[in-house]
Amino acid sequence: MRYSQLFTKTRKDVPSDEVAKNAQLLIRAGFIHKEMAGVYVFMPLGLKVLENIKTIVREEMDSIGGQEVQMTVLQPKDIFEKTDRWDDKKVDNWFKTKLLNGTELGMGLTHEEPIVDMLSDYISSYKDLPVMVYQIQTKFRNELRAQAGLLRGREFVMKDMYSFSKTQSEHDEVYEKIATAYERVYKRLGIGDITYRTYADGGIFTKRFSDEFQMLSDIGEDTIFVDLKNKLAVNKEVLNDKRLDQVDIDKTKLEEKKSIEVGNIFPLESKYTDALGVTYVDETGAHQKIIAGCYGIGISRLVGAIAEHFSDDKGLVWPENIAPARVYLARIGEDESTVQSADQLYKELIDCGIEVLYDDRDVRPGEKFADADLIGLPHRVVVSAKTIEADRLEYKARSAESAEMLDKTTLLGILNKAL
Repeated sequence: MRYSQLFTKTRKDVPSDEVAKNAQLLIRAGFIHKEMAGVYVFMPLGLKVLENIKTIVREEMDSIGGQEVQMTVLQPKDIFEKTDRWDDKKVDNWFKTKLLNGTELGMGLTHEEPIVDMLSDYISSYKDLPVMVYQIQTKFRNELRAQAGLLRGREFVMKDMYSFSKTQSEHDEVYEKIATAYERVYKRLGIGDITYRTYADGGIFTKRFSDEFQMLSDIGEDTIFVDLKNKLAVNKEVLNDKRLDQVDIDKTKLEEKKSIEVGNIFPLESKYTDALGVTYVDETGAHQKIIAGCYGIGISRLVGAIAEHFSDDKGLVWPENIAPARVYLARIGEDESTVQSADQLYKELIDCGIEVLYDDRDVRPGEKFADADLIGLPHRVVVSAKTIEADRLEYKARSAESAEMLDKTTLLGILNKAL
């Protein structure tokens, strides 16, 4: 992509009511636009990051047998009444609307009920189970306060998966398979070392523990206690729970940390399948309960969490796998030789399968370098009269302190190795 054709621009200011670091950086770099509190537009570069995260999540869910669907945003009232989750006194963050005929509808708060209701038409026999169904969908939640940028929004993108099994033991096996896939997701996103599978409260779903995936962060809303050596963590809410006595955790080794929840998995038992009257017929012809689980990853929240963590005083520092492009190619000079050399390198990089943001604007070098740092692509390459004369290219990794002069072969080797 040529920068001159990109309609978004970097900026020095941010909306006066935007207090979250992640949103401030992403707005200044042109990745998102603030529509209102808790509601953001993903601009071209931001959308590329979002889609790159989706791709990683989708690949890992598909690898374990997940089947992707696209559920509706509009949801019928009756199925939520059956599970006692329609009343605002029970669930207070619904967005609701009405049809012209007065019929009440909900707007994409969560999808346990719609998924179970849909699958009731397709699951009837033990031969149909187990099954894992997931979607990547926009959710709506009427949060009282939405002041954390992409970390807590009123409209956001989420991956939610639902599993359905014949027995508790089969469910446990599926549950662990999905948890392991989550760990691969976070590793590929570049946050595996700082993301902990965390014992948490099962809430209204189950008397068992649920699992949160918590990313260590000083600005996080959650407090967890971490065994750094053994990569174990416990949410503060269950630290004194007697059930922890049955888990192999040495509380004397736990350190208190702040964190951002970037995923969660819940055993649902048969709470929703029972409420909606969904069973399966076993080998003997008897009707049996279906054991379910739900598994969420906040896709847009991850954009904000990663922006918070991978940044410095100059701007964003995107991990290789999710950056909107891999190379920021800066052309310094408007003479014919420089333009031709930069254009040729741009074409060569594209032909090698390397995504490039080509800064072909006629602006001062300092502005280009400042934008390169703010946008935060992993690699910066400069073409100028000086580099042409030396038959070299100026290269700087975004995380490096200084630039170096390289020949083209060495540069391509670095970029291909990073890929």
